[in-house]
Amino acid sequence: MERLFAVSAPGLEPFTARELQQNGLLAGSLGNGTEHKAQTSAGIEPGGIEFNGERHDIYRANLRLRTANRVLVRLGEFYAAAFSELRKKAGRLEWERYLAPGQTISLRVTCHKSRLYHSDAVAERIAGAIGDRLGQPPVVEKFDEKRETGLPQLVVARISHDRCTISIDSSGELLHRRGYRLETAKAPLRETLAAGMLLAAGWDTASPLLDPFCGSGTIPIEAALIACNIAPGKKRRFAFMDWPDFDPGMWAGLLAESQCQERSEAPQIVASDRDAGAIRVAQANAERAGVGGAIELAVQAVSAIEPPGTGWVVTNPPYGLRVSDNHDLRNLYAQLGNVLRAKCPGWRVAILCNDLRLLGQTRLKLDTSLTLVNGGVPVRLARGIVE
Repeated sequence: MERLFAVSAPGLEPFTARELQQNGLLAGSLGNGTEHKAQTSAGIEPGGIEFNGERHDIYRANLRLRTANRVLVRLGEFYAAAFSELRKKAGRLEWERYLAPGQTISLRVTCHKSRLYHSDAVAERIAGAIGDRLGQPPVVEKFDEKRETGLPQLVVARISHDRCTISIDSSGELLHRRGYRLETAKAPLRETLAAGMLLAAGWDTASPLLDPFCGSGTIPIEAALIACNIAPGKKRRFAFMDWPDFDPGMWAGLLAESQCQERSEAPQIVASDRDAGAIRVAQANAERAGVGGAIELAVQAVSAIEPPGTGWVVTNPPYGLRVSDNHDLRNLYAQLGNVLRAKCPGWRVAILCNDLRLLGQTRLKLDTSLTLVNGGVPVRLARGIVE
């Protein structure tokens, strides 16, 4: 068994924990309680969730998790108050399970309230320890999150109060890169955040879903993937595929199992945007994701929506920092509220926005307690029922 850590963006930790439990990767039961209850039962830490698993669980977590950023494997944890001690103890870790001699790596080091406070010096000692263990020093280069191919193996080290925790990344590219979004509209929303919005909204995956500001289609595409139970990682590569002990047969088995669990039917998912270019991009992205036939896309203003039945509105409207700091969006939010009250009474609604004043313009009764992060900007996911 390995100690594993699913890294999540701030605010998404409870929903990642719920995913881990639903996939049999985390013991306990979250039920349908609040985020606070989820934290109590799952032991969530700031920034993610620690859980135990074997090799196939590492593969499964990367394949199935919709809200996590990456999955780390804890190589070891030890006390180190001197550089010589750090190098000696780091050299005892089983690096050969994850690295080849002379392999290119990237080191990400943080130091907090410790005698070893210089992160570059810590990185140098850990690289030396890897060379001691493998007989050949690694090639160290910077890890560029924007790079899509040929990423070095990421090693993460954290020293806090002289306690050093060293982990190795099993994901490679951040997990929001599903492989379907090759094109984006303005201010794209990360796939992990879109999935988190749907989970936080409490969408039942059977009722209709509406997004009147769909942009490049991330929310409706993630909704279709959830409804059809399509694994978000089925079309991409992961760092663990380059490990010396990678088992292609085990991975193929997980992919086949996942394929058998997919559903062909999805509820009505309706998405629109007044930007025709955005809708073209959304359609292309949906086709690449394999859910092009599950989403109804239209070029139209929010006032023209025709909601089907009763369901959920989950959307990310424009807000100040997202497109233009000078554009007055108060009328847009007021119109959104008016349209929802006129056309969607009884619907559940979840709106992502960074400005409580704009949300107030909707005159909807909204719970704004859930804080998330979108593109480095703190935002609120306002949730409620249209009355």
